[in-house]
Amino acid sequence: MTTTDPRAKLPDAPLADNERLKGDSHHLRGTIAEDLKDGLTGGFNGDNFQLIRFHGMYEQDNRDIRAERNDQKLDNLKNVMLRCRLPGGIISPQQWLGIDKFAGEKTIYGSIRLTNRQTFQFHGVLKDDVKPMHQWLNELGLDSIATAGDVNRNVLCTSNPVESSLHKEAYEWAKKISEHLLPKTRAYAEIWLDGQKLHSTEDIVNAPLADSVKSGDATEPVLGKNYLPRKFKTTVVIPPHNDVDLHANDLNFIAIEEDGKLAGFNVLVGGGLSMEHGNTKTYPNTAREFGFIGLDKVLDCAASVVSVQRDWGNRSDRKNAKTRYTLERVGTDVFIAEVENRMGAKFEPIRPYEFTTRGDRIGWVQGEEGNWHLTLFIENGRLLDYPGRPLKTGMREIAKVHQGDFRLTANQNLIVANVPPEQKDEIERIAREHGLISDNITRQRENSMACVSLPTCPLAMAEAERFLPQFSDKVDEIMAKNGLNDEYIVLRVTGCPNGCGRSMLSEIGLVGKAVGRYNLYTGSNRQGTRIPRLFKENITEPEILEILESWIANWAQNRQNNEGFGDFAVRTGIVKPVLDAPRDFWVAQA
Repeated sequence: MTTTDPRAKLPDAPLADNERLKGDSHHLRGTIAEDLKDGLTGGFNGDNFQLIRFHGMYEQDNRDIRAERNDQKLDNLKNVMLRCRLPGGIISPQQWLGIDKFAGEKTIYGSIRLTNRQTFQFHGVLKDDVKPMHQWLNELGLDSIATAGDVNRNVLCTSNPVESSLHKEAYEWAKKISEHLLPKTRAYAEIWLDGQKLHSTEDIVNAPLADSVKSGDATEPVLGKNYLPRKFKTTVVIPPHNDVDLHANDLNFIAIEEDGKLAGFNVLVGGGLSMEHGNTKTYPNTAREFGFIGLDKVLDCAASVVSVQRDWGNRSDRKNAKTRYTLERVGTDVFIAEVENRMGAKFEPIRPYEFTTRGDRIGWVQGEEGNWHLTLFIENGRLLDYPGRPLKTGMREIAKVHQGDFRLTANQNLIVANVPPEQKDEIERIAREHGLISDNITRQRENSMACVSLPTCPLAMAEAERFLPQFSDKVDEIMAKNGLNDEYIVLRVTGCPNGCGRSMLSEIGLVGKAVGRYNLYTGSNRQGTRIPRLFKENITEPEILEILESWIANWAQNRQNNEGFGDFAVRTGIVKPVLDAPRDFWVAQA
């Protein structure tokens, strides 16, 4: 550690209670095993309510029926949402059939939810089925370790179905980074698998750690007894496609290709989007460039960045505990120097890279190896059988015959990957018959996204997933009226300011303020490299649509060649660009 410990710059304040909770948890065991036997409540008691997050679950209830149940003197219908660990988002058809079966038989809602963390979620699992759920996943070679809580979460990787060889290398690094940063405690296997072998990690070979990285806790040498100060997110990105929204994440490895091979990574640190309405100490921010590293230093770099954040992050104020706040407090140069010290190497200068696109390539593309890849647009990531659109059944039928793999994307879509040419027509037929392919989906709709929000998310202030489809219909009408049928605006809706739907990297972002009311942001860009600015606060859908009518008409008439809406909004003065988020994100629009 540096001679001048940057923790000294933290205010003298008591630790957050989460620090006590983690320290007392016996490495994430708590009393979860005993709590599972408590039939008096469908939820988890005391500290266990928080500890199950480290095992990939959140306790929820259906807020739509909460008042009705309270009137009947009934407890809330408590259940859990589970998020699978799936680095890089790749899953086999056989695994898909297994998760489809569990969702249909053992969840309240029956759906599979594709999340922008490039994995799937089960929603509505009752307490009696929680342990069987983990055992079910384990038999499929899957787990949910560290997909929530104060740890490094599911590692994202550019889906890139075209450049197969480069993607394969990048994907393997996403898996290695995920495994290197996993909690080492046996709590997950002991509680959920009765101590049995964890199939998803049986091939993991733990890379050695430098002494300068180790926490001093023998069980958790990387994460420490109290784990990280706050959640931590990592990506592996292949330019020029920023489909993972790297600036939403704490640690990013940007693949640098030389002579058709992966030469190493540019490392960017400190992105993140969560904030709190009206709290100027919180802000979204883009990641900062640290430098380039060769492949021999990737795991050392990952562990070093995590360990510096572990030691220097704010453990008193959880709203200022993310990596971006540590960087701002201690200074980027100081943070970089300490990472170099711990990984035993210097960063080289950043290698040239550029991002030109975001989102997913919906439809068929052919890869360099001759196989075909079909990206399916899954609105809001929700796979369920709807009237006339049996989406979940369609995916099950594809999984029964598909010879390749599935790739979940960071934009809530799904790629049927590595389809041999002779099977392409059959996959297309199944997809069309079940509504998984539609010729009526606009580019605007394909580039819109929402978080889950109501009725299951306890933090939601306004609708998002249930709001977006009808709202998209109205935006489509505005676009068509202005001759923009083939154009799009990156549009995102979140039910609260915690950032799950990545509104703070959208050209038009709606952030829930109250039921039926949103804050309207604009001014990001299509590449996802700029934070938008608040335009108007606490407004209703009719007010939003009236503003969008004016904006889109103006954009249609006065945009420059191929100018995206966010860049247009900045150039024409609709909003001023956010150039230095810690200092100007909260500056009111003049």
